[in-house]
Amino acid sequence: MALVQARSVAESLRKHHPGLVCEVVPIKTRADRLQEMSIAELGGKGVFVKEIEAELLKGSIDLAVHSMKDVPVELPEGLEMAAYPRREDPRDILVTKGEALLENLPPGARIGTGSLRRRMQLLKVRPDLTIIPIRGNLRTRIDTIEKQGLQGIILAAAGMARMGWLREVSQFLSPDVILPAAGQGVLGIEIRRDDRDIKELVSPLNHPETVLEILAERAYLGRLGGGCQVPIAGYARVEGDSLRISGLVGTPDGRVLIGETLRGGRHEGAALGRAAADSILARGGRRVLDIEYGSC
Repeated sequence: MALVQARSVAESLRKHHPGLVCEVVPIKTRADRLQEMSIAELGGKGVFVKEIEAELLKGSIDLAVHSMKDVPVELPEGLEMAAYPRREDPRDILVTKGEALLENLPPGARIGTGSLRRRMQLLKVRPDLTIIPIRGNLRTRIDTIEKQGLQGIILAAAGMARMGWLREVSQFLSPDVILPAAGQGVLGIEIRRDDRDIKELVSPLNHPETVLEILAERAYLGRLGGGCQVPIAGYARVEGDSLRISGLVGTPDGRVLIGETLRGGRHEGAALGRAAADSILARGGRRVLDIEYGSC
């Protein structure tokens, strides 16, 4: 999927700059090579981007395309996020055998996900479910339904849309059921901070509402210390002249969930994100994060 995303950005650049020559350079990360290991075992969130960022700093590539839910809040010195194209559908989806929905899965149904965020919210709604850890690319994860005898798996709608596989979706899950990860559905274009030419080149790809939403979500994530592999959900949405942000942290078993939703002006996203995080921390979120996951 990373190649599909990179190619889509290259195509957008060519549309904005006719005659521009773009080369997509595949970089296989440690996370791609060691799919039998969990993300936590590999070192957490940044495992998908560190090696790509190293190539960017070396100058072997001019820009990097990331799924923003995989990008730590703190970027390496000398790099910056320069553009955020229009957000894809941020929701999670259920893929099942047949057309079963979350609410009518049989008791004890085996559902696959490698995400602690999805796990805690699934178990809040359906504590009877058996959650099976899975990893791999989209097709590999879909294939685990048959190979591991699962009733279904949870994935991001954005990935399925970008691959053209929405026909395989059994159910789109409302953010009221499973709140997305901060940055879900958003692509970020990372460049060297001092490369003004590339910054100017990619700037037309910015989508104004997406920029406001991702800045709010990353401010929220930064306040929570969201660089760790912990179940943190966060989703901001621009609604006319206002912006609404919802956040959630909890325990993997779904027994403790602490959430907050705030609304303010569309350009107040960063402040709203930090305020939502502060509210969650003050109402027990800090204790949950410290006890369950230790200091980040």
